Amino acid sequence: MVENFRPGVMRRIGLDYDVVRALNPRLIYGSVTGYGPEGPWVDFPGQDLLAQSLSGLVWLSGDRNQGPIPMGLAIADILTGAHLVQGLLAALIQRGNINEGTLVEVSLLESIVDFQFEVLTTYLNDGGRAPQRSSANNAHAYLGAPYGIYATADGHLALAMGSLTTLAQALDCPALNGFDQAKNAFAKRDEIKAVLASHLSQKSTAHWLQRLRAVDYWCAPVLHWHELLEHEAFRCLDMLQTVRRDTGGEIRTTRCPIRFDRVRPESPLAAPRIGEHNDWVNQTFLQELT
Repeated sequence: MVENFRPGVMRRIGLDYDVVRALNPRLIYGSVTGYGPEGPWVDFPGQDLLAQSLSGLVWLSGDRNQGPIPMGLAIADILTGAHLVQGLLAALIQRGNINEGTLVEVSLLESIVDFQFEVLTTYLNDGGRAPQRSSANNAHAYLGAPYGIYATADGHLALAMGSLTTLAQALDCPALNGFDQAKNAFAKRDEIKAVLASHLSQKSTAHWLQRLRAVDYWCAPVLHWHELLEHEAFRCLDMLQTVRRDTGGEIRTTRCPIRFDRVRPESPLAAPRIGEHNDWVNQTFLQELT
């Protein structure tokens, strides 16, 4: 059984955990809230953008002068759902061992804070210094140059960690030689990135990739979805499927990202309509509570 409301709603309709546990001690009960079961935010709307904003996540993306930047995905919703599934699976294993159910609680805020554990840990152990985004081409507030995405003559190029000396040679960019890797990769990252941005804009993405991959420098082109979907590297993963509704409609969508015994699961069934399975759930599970 899963509660997907603000705290207190299930209690008001007589289906909170204590009540249903008394009726069926083996029941596994999942609770999803915005900000936890108690505290001053308990009645705030549990919504993804609001959770991102309250969590501090919006100060990690974008460049220094852009202000807070939310992620372009409902990342709090996605992570919270994943955490709920993990908790329910763990509860099922526990029930198999002790023959008792349990309460599994997750929230948007807790999941999005956990998502930031790496940078939050740095903050907690680094004198409480807030992350400082670079002023341009920022990709990670705690990593030095060249880490970021750069415009080329015909697209964009992503550069990860690597030696500035190697990069200067591969790109034929002598202006980088004046920066010492150990001392300046972070301290002077804005200056280094400015040099790179100017230099990389002069030629195509393919040109730079050829030179960088020749020396095993960590890099990648920045693709649009149509480029990704048409690429053989993606097609060979067989990640797409068509699902169908009983009304006759079809939806092209993704498949499970997990393989089991080298087989990727798929299903022809689309997501259910609201209430589509209510009768089945009532007959299969809720009758045990009465």
